Amino acid sequence: MQKSHIRFCRFVLIFVLSALPSLASAETLKPYKDELFAYPAILSREGPYMVVDYNEMRDINGRDEIPERRARGKYVSTGVRKAQQDLVLRTGAGKIRHVAVGRREGAKFIAIYLHGQGGSRKQGVDDFSFGGNFNRIKNLMARNGGLYLSPDFSDFGGKGAAEIEALIGHYAGQSPGAKIFIACGSMGGALCWTLAGDKAIGPRLSGLLLLGSHWHDGFLASPAFRVKVPVFFGHGSRDTVFPVEKQEAFFRSIKAKSPNYPVRFVRFETGTHGTPIRMTDWRETLNWMLSVR
Repeated sequence: MQKSHIRFCRFVLIFVLSALPSLASAETLKPYKDELFAYPAILSREGPYMVVDYNEMRDINGRDEIPERRARGKYVSTGVRKAQQDLVLRTGAGKIRHVAVGRREGAKFIAIYLHGQGGSRKQGVDDFSFGGNFNRIKNLMARNGGLYLSPDFSDFGGKGAAEIEALIGHYAGQSPGAKIFIACGSMGGALCWTLAGDKAIGPRLSGLLLLGSHWHDGFLASPAFRVKVPVFFGHGSRDTVFPVEKQEAFFRSIKAKSPNYPVRFVRFETGTHGTPIRMTDWRETLNWMLSVR
């Protein structure tokens, strides 16, 4: 009896030790101003669906020195601008103007923000807009050996998709081991769904973030869906551009087709169209994606 117990303990020890290398190699983004950017209060949570409290007086007026234009200094660290460059990449799809922050070769992570209607590459690197949340993702990438990209593109259709595919192809080639995340604001979601459907790029992704964006039923038959690329939805309950109910219904359709699919939905209660760009916790979301992909 004692010998069998010893053998069992040895088996358990060997199993644990064999697992340690994989546990140690799991990549995570290190904390950066977490106490300032964490969700203020969780009103309810049911599995991967969460309702977060949003209060304009607290989350805009209390966070911004000039409401909706300039975040207070404690939310921003502008030293990251030393790692920032405004560049032009010449590709077969044409010239792609983009801003790059961080390591352009040998990056561990690549995060790309695709703006919505009327935006530009400058939106995704504005340190002081949206409560400093773009400054946070810039710092998270630069401080963790990653790369952050904010590009211009021609449209939300085929030409724009070809440009972003070329951009990803270039930087993925420079950092072949990088985890790649695409965040799409509003109409930029059209490009997120197109990339998910690309046979070469879709399976290569480590996560899609739809921020106040729209749905696409074709995703359920995409290469990204087949390999279970994690998807995050952030949406304001008072979004008048893309009604929250329709995005919630799409979220449920993903779970209905694949109950174990890695998908999350964060509803910002009383938030509007731009709220998810301001309020999404980048580090918490990307670390979740890294843990399942």
